[in-house]
Amino acid sequence: MDIGQQVGARIKRLRRSKKISQSDLADTLGISSSYLNLIEHNRRKITVPLLFSIAGHLGVEPGELVDNDEGRLVGDLMEAFGDEFFADSDVTNLEIRDFAQSNPAAARAMLQLYDRFRDLRQHPSPMPQAEGIPFHAATEAISDFLQEAANHFPYLEDAAERVRADIDAMDDDFAAGLKAYLFNVMGRETRLSSLPSGLARRFDGRTLFLSDLLPAETSLFLTAHHLAEDIAAPEIESIIARANLPEGDAPTLARNVLAAYFAAALIMPYEPFLAACKMYRYDVDRIARRFSASFEQVCQRMTSLQRRGASGIPLHLVRTDIAGNISKRFSLSGIHIPRHSGACPRWNIYAAFLAPDRINVQISKMPDGARYFCIARSVAKGGFRYNAPRSYLSIGLGCSIHHAKEMVYADGMDLHDESKAVPVGTGCRICPRMDCGQRAHPPADHRVTPSATDRGINLYSRL
Repeated sequence: MDIGQQVGARIKRLRRSKKISQSDLADTLGISSSYLNLIEHNRRKITVPLLFSIAGHLGVEPGELVDNDEGRLVGDLMEAFGDEFFADSDVTNLEIRDFAQSNPAAARAMLQLYDRFRDLRQHPSPMPQAEGIPFHAATEAISDFLQEAANHFPYLEDAAERVRADIDAMDDDFAAGLKAYLFNVMGRETRLSSLPSGLARRFDGRTLFLSDLLPAETSLFLTAHHLAEDIAAPEIESIIARANLPEGDAPTLARNVLAAYFAAALIMPYEPFLAACKMYRYDVDRIARRFSASFEQVCQRMTSLQRRGASGIPLHLVRTDIAGNISKRFSLSGIHIPRHSGACPRWNIYAAFLAPDRINVQISKMPDGARYFCIARSVAKGGFRYNAPRSYLSIGLGCSIHHAKEMVYADGMDLHDESKAVPVGTGCRICPRMDCGQRAHPPADHRVTPSATDRGINLYSRL
């Protein structure tokens, strides 16, 4: 079985950084130098056993080799060049890959330029632009920031562990201990209150008011988030200072994201949480009950388990609304999540809306042959009082197929049966599958040439 991902460039960089010659590593692995050379130049696929062997000899976790930013960059570039704006440019996939490999900094700059172009095209305004970058581009910058950090921030983990120890010393019940910590250390009271509609939390300088309509796990998270904004401020500002984020909204968004990271680390401490993931085999609902957290909070926390020597499964996470707008995307599994458009309608993250509150399981096969094990579940937010409007979201979590057996959701499934895999694409504009009846657009490099006599279910299929 191969892992379906190109990891050669990362193996080569790690080998050179450790001053190991190609021949020495090849001898250690029991393969020829020429074969290792082909692997490092992405001209041979690498088997899972060999991947684990290489990771061991290079002193890294296997997931660190699989986490290849180059593949994500290539996918984002292909999606951008799939825009109709570039229809006459005749840029090939090989040229895009060469661009990403040889000039990654320029490729990222190209994506930022396209983000800006797309934002201006979708939201034209005669008014002068505010300083910085548009809000849409800022959210993409934060997504890239999390991806580059592998959604793992050791300084915040350490700070959360120190505070958690103090909280646990105050009360065996974490929620009670958190309130005691806020009062004794910060001089702040915590109260439930009937806040104005749409308001979840309010702080008047001394008292933290939480809406009495919120679920218990949401109230707990908002309390921890409030604490993070003060207690973890030095660590958060240090991370932002090194992040090279664009001006405008991005630093403010980053502060909120990092405060949420600290809150999750406080509620779900790293070592106990990782132990629970392994013991319960990533059973999200069971772990959520264990830590008094929500389904989404647990899924998000699972993606951050990347501590060296004590890591979890390399996972991907995506969140979308019922209209297909992706509001969260992060991938350590290697799967490409669209940057600018909705995901493939065949992906189970959309089918999950048809069966609310149930786990939808899928083996997804991408056009390059890589297979992923994906779970998805729809959740409803808001509507905590009678006749109040609710919003519906779908949370997707998954891993490369070779990690699937570590998740309880794979029990009873034949992971080796290729016929069970659902063909999934990244987006219609860059998906090469011509036999898909669910196409919304033709591929960027094709033109519609309908037959005079035959008509398929979808005009854009079998062009």
